[in-house]
Amino acid sequence: MAEADRPHLVVLTGAGISAESGIQTFRAADGLWADHPVEAVATPEAWHRDPERVLRFYDARRDQVRRARPNPAHKALARLEKRGFRVSIVTQNIDDLHERAGSRRVLHLHGEILQARSTVDPRLRYPLPRGGIALGDVCDKGGQLRPDVVWFGEAVPRYPEACELVAEADLLLVVGTSLAVMPAAALLDQAPLEAPCVLVDPEARDLAPPGVTRLARPAGEGVPALARHWQREGRLWVPEALAEG
Repeated sequence: MAEADRPHLVVLTGAGISAESGIQTFRAADGLWADHPVEAVATPEAWHRDPERVLRFYDARRDQVRRARPNPAHKALARLEKRGFRVSIVTQNIDDLHERAGSRRVLHLHGEILQARSTVDPRLRYPLPRGGIALGDVCDKGGQLRPDVVWFGEAVPRYPEACELVAEADLLLVVGTSLAVMPAAALLDQAPLEAPCVLVDPEARDLAPPGVTRLARPAGEGVPALARHWQREGRLWVPEALAEG
């Protein structure tokens, strides 16, 4: 069967899947974000007011990402792809854990922390395999480099591409997201009416919109469980034994 003819699993992942690898979310009560209000480090205004503070903050986040390791949820999604399933991942996360697990089709909705971006030409991006960004680090056009992430208050340039992917889904799997951050939360509205949607999250019973199957488990438990069913049957479906509503 040609790949284009295979059922398409589209996965929307949020901070919860990375949190299980030890990466703090900005809603966490402790960790990197605790002493750094969003307004002070993750907005265009913060960058213009105190770029050195912003760069220090993202250097610390970058170090945390480099120390983290893919967890069973990341690995289960990569394994599905290796077993011949058609899998596309749209992630709100700025880490590279999906790629390190082995997933090849990953769209980073909010950018990638292991890249720097020009402030004068957003098309100019530079990998950061080690180290960070300092004031005075410039692009090929002489502009200061900044983290290649989408800050609060900025446009999400890859959102239309994400909408197109979700619109192709035969099954939409949502993992580790509160469905509260826009515009990512509106992606569910782009899924075909006939495509089942499953939310895997410890708070799924409270978070899932009507019509969404709830699997109230951590990502590292729920995603591998679903993946095992799909691999065993060779198809995408919602096992009644796992569905909780």
